Order: sequence, then C-alpha cells, then structure tokens
Amino acid sequence: MLNTQLERKTNMNDLHGLRHIVLCAFRDDTSEQQRESLVREFALLKEYIAVVRHFEYGINSSPEGLADGFTHCFTVHFDGAPERDAYLIDPAHLRFVELLKPSLAKVLVVDYAPLATV
Repeated sequence: MLNTQLERKTNMNDLHGLRHIVLCAFRDDTSEQQRESLVREFALLKEYIAVVRHFEYGINSSPEGLADGFTHCFTVHFDGAPERDAYLIDPAHLRFVELLKPSLAKVLVVDYAPLATV
C-alpha cells in the first residue's frame, strides 16, 4: 500500500537518473582553505565531464549528532548507471580523487536510483 501511495504522489521527472552521494570527513590537518579549494575542484568536474547532469554540495548542519565525523556532502546526478560508470573512470575524476585522498580521514559513497518522491 505504501508503494501505491508514493507512486500517486511522485513527480515522474524527479525519478530519472542516478544519484552518486559522497560524504567526506577531512583530516584535522586539512585547513579550511584546502577544504574550500577541494570543494571548488569537485564542482568543476561538471565542466570537464559531460555525463555529469547536476552537482550540489553542502556542509552538515544536523543537530542529531549522528554524522560520524562526516562534514561535507556531495551529490552528483547522472542519467543512469552507464554515465556514472563513465564518470568513475574519466581521467578528470581520477585526478580529482588523487588530489582529494591525502586530505580525507574517511569517505563514504552511496549510489541510488530514486524510486519515489513525495
């Protein structure tokens, strides 16, 4: 029944594509200036990699205390899994990953295709 209710409320335009979520926890010795530079570099990937449909990011502001050290959240939108797969092996993405790695304490990546919006 829940799926039926969700389907009725879903805007089908919001269900297309695939979301690539990246949560970052930076090392303590990564300065704010370095973090800002890395965020800019991440955002620039949209300009260099044609399969990126949309990019957004934000800094955790949850009062729940459940972020487990993750401070920055990035969402990259693709038309589907083939575009995401092309992005993952694109030289610009691989260069960015190598630039980012030394500054990270940990990273979490989750991909999903939207099933419903309400």
